[in-house]
Amino acid sequence: MIRRLRVKFVCVNMAIAAAMLCVIFGLVIHFTQAGLEAESLRVLEDVAAEPIRLERPGQRSLPYFVLEFWPGGVRLLTGGGYFDLTDETLLELLAAALETNQPSGVLREYKLRFQILEPPNGQGYAFVDISSEAGTMKHLAQSCLLIGGASLLAFFAVSLALARWAVRPVDEAWRQQRQFVADASHELKTPLTVILTNAELLQNDELEECARTRFAQNILTMSQQMRGLIENLLDLARVDAGLPETALEPVDLSRLISDALLPFEPVFFEQGLLLESEIEDGILVQGSAVHLRQVTDILLDNARKYAAPRGKVSVELRGTGNRSCLLTVSNPGEAIREEDLKLIFKRFCRLDGARSRGGYGLGLAIAQGIVEAHGGKIWAESSGGVNTFSVRYERLRA
Repeated sequence: MIRRLRVKFVCVNMAIAAAMLCVIFGLVIHFTQAGLEAESLRVLEDVAAEPIRLERPGQRSLPYFVLEFWPGGVRLLTGGGYFDLTDETLLELLAAALETNQPSGVLREYKLRFQILEPPNGQGYAFVDISSEAGTMKHLAQSCLLIGGASLLAFFAVSLALARWAVRPVDEAWRQQRQFVADASHELKTPLTVILTNAELLQNDELEECARTRFAQNILTMSQQMRGLIENLLDLARVDAGLPETALEPVDLSRLISDALLPFEPVFFEQGLLLESEIEDGILVQGSAVHLRQVTDILLDNARKYAAPRGKVSVELRGTGNRSCLLTVSNPGEAIREEDLKLIFKRFCRLDGARSRGGYGLGLAIAQGIVEAHGGKIWAESSGGVNTFSVRYERLRA
């Protein structure tokens, strides 16, 4: 699919480039030919007005001559340039070519443009040489073809490079999607296997009641885990779809975070952790209160799971000027390697490789999606045995 997309990208670019070059060179050729034709017509008009006027420098720049027919077949010839007016054969051929009595036109085989004259006692034609015009147009067409061909080759090479660069995000997204499907399938496969196995065991009529209870409890536990995973996947899908404009409203972030801390205090206490907070009052942001609360819950739950025993988790919200605010959640724990600080926001990423920590590696990915949907930024830092997750939001003026 990615290869077809690259080919399509190159074909579209080449079609656009070829069309633009054709239009540009077509206009150049058209206006050049129109200019040269206008110059030869000007000379014809001058000659027709005064056929035998003596030349002055700068006038009638193109070679010309006049052929007049008088009663009795007498011809009067006048000219300017390099024409041999004594060549009877040429004159006869021209006279034969003019038998159509057209008022004006072009004799391409002789490279002449003509216009009819009306002398007082006869009929005649003025001729101007257009061989230089034809030569100029021929060389211009050859130059356009050469430049156009070289331009298309150069643009083809550039398009190949651009195709690789432009399709790279799609390739990465496609790779992530395949990885996501594989990871989700793996996460769903384990509880499904447990559920099926326990359900099959429950069909045994000889099982004791305690065994039946244990198998039923296993099914319930795995079902709850599957429901949690599916809810997380739905959250990801909603975040990827974007937040509706109707869901955005002014939110008191200070109060929202203070309220989010309350249900976590007994959980931290039971786990032997200390929860401290420093919340600046009156910080307003534009967003969805439900989703902003979800980000806070994810960061607090992440700090609870990975904090060192008897550690202190710190939550701070402060303004950073009139246009932004910063939320930080810090906990002591195992240091996160520099190369892993960005990987932890990827879906199904758990750096310790454990499958029994109560999560699926989706929480931080959901948090990142929500923050970015609010026009904010989320990142992680690890220093001195303390891991800190920071979120920057755009602030509303009170």
